[in-house]
Amino acid sequence: MIEKLEIIHHRFHQVQEQLSDPEIVSDNKRFAKLNKEYKKLDKMNNVYLKYKNLLANKENAEEMQKDDDLEMKEMAKAELDELLPAIAEIEEEIKIILMPKDPDDDKDVIMEIRSGTGGDEASIFAGDLYRMYTKYFDTKGWKTEMLDINEGSVGGYNKISMEVFGEDVFGNLKFESGAHRVQRVPKTESQGRVHTSAATVAIIPKYEIEDINIRKDELRTDTFRASGAGGQHVNKTESGVRFTHLPTGIAAESTDSRSQHKNREIALNRLHIKVREAQKEAQYKEQKEQRKSLVGSGDRSDKVRTYNYPQNRVTDHRINLTLYSLDKIIEGDIDGIVQALKVAENATKMQNEEVL
Repeated sequence: MIEKLEIIHHRFHQVQEQLSDPEIVSDNKRFAKLNKEYKKLDKMNNVYLKYKNLLANKENAEEMQKDDDLEMKEMAKAELDELLPAIAEIEEEIKIILMPKDPDDDKDVIMEIRSGTGGDEASIFAGDLYRMYTKYFDTKGWKTEMLDINEGSVGGYNKISMEVFGEDVFGNLKFESGAHRVQRVPKTESQGRVHTSAATVAIIPKYEIEDINIRKDELRTDTFRASGAGGQHVNKTESGVRFTHLPTGIAAESTDSRSQHKNREIALNRLHIKVREAQKEAQYKEQKEQRKSLVGSGDRSDKVRTYNYPQNRVTDHRINLTLYSLDKIIEGDIDGIVQALKVAENATKMQNEEVL
C-alpha cells in the first residue's frame, strides 16, 4: 500500500514541476490537462502525507512502550489507542483511492435531456431537470456551453443539449444517464389527478481527438442538412455530420450544434463510445461477468429515479435509496444521491476484487 502511495507522491511532484515549465504554461490545452491531474494527485498526496505521519507516530509510540518508565508507557498506550483507529480509518480511505478508476471519470461531458412519455408535462419535467442540474453545476464550480435547445409548446424543453466542463464531471454525472420519472399533478390537469411522466438523460464523456483510437481510413464521413425546428439555418446549411465505422458498420451522427466542426466532434465522440461498447460486449460474451453492477449500465431504458411530488419523495431504484427531500433535490441538492451511488459502485468493485 505504502509503495503505491510513494509512486503517487513522486508523480505529484513531477506534475508540480511541469506546471511551472514555461513551455507547458504557454500550451493551454496541455496545461489544463496537467492542472486537472495535479488537483486529483494533490488530494491523494495529502492522504499519503497524513498516513505517513500517523505511521511515524505509531512507531514512536511503540518505542515509548519499551521504556522502563511506567508513566511513559501509559502515555504511549493512550497515544496508540487514538492512533490505531485513525490508521484503520485512513487505510480504508486509501483502499478506495488505490482502486482502479474509470479512466473517463475526469472527462468533461455532453449532457442531453429529452422529454419522454407524458406529452407537455414531460417537456415541463425535462425543464425542471435542466434547472436542477444547472444549480448542481453551480455548487461544483462547473461551466456549461449550450449546444441545442428545442423548447416545449407550454414550457420546458423537448430536448436540450450542452457541454459541461470542470473537475471529475463524468465521474459525478455518469450515474444520471437513464429514464427519470415524475409523479405529480400536471399544470395542465384540471381534475387534480397524479400523472406519471418521464424524461431521459444521457451523459456522454468528451474525448480529445488524440484519445479516440479510430483510424481515419476506417471512417466514412457524411454531411447532411439538419431537420426539424431551427429556422432557415437548418434548411440551407449541411451542418449535420454522420460517421460510419467501416469495420463494424457502427454509425453515429450529430445535429446538436449549428457548427459543422462542433457536430464532427460530438459525432466522433458518440462513435467512439459505441465502438468501445461493442468491444466490451464481445469481451463480456467471452468472460462470464462476476457480479452485476449495482448502478446499472446507464442505458436510457433503465428507470433510474422517480420524483414523487405528493410525498416529497425521490427514489433511486438502482440502490433502493429513498429520500423525503424532493423540494431540496429539485433545487440542485443532488450530491447526497451522487455520493451514495459512488459508494455503491466502490463496494461492488471491492466485492469483485475479493471474488477474483
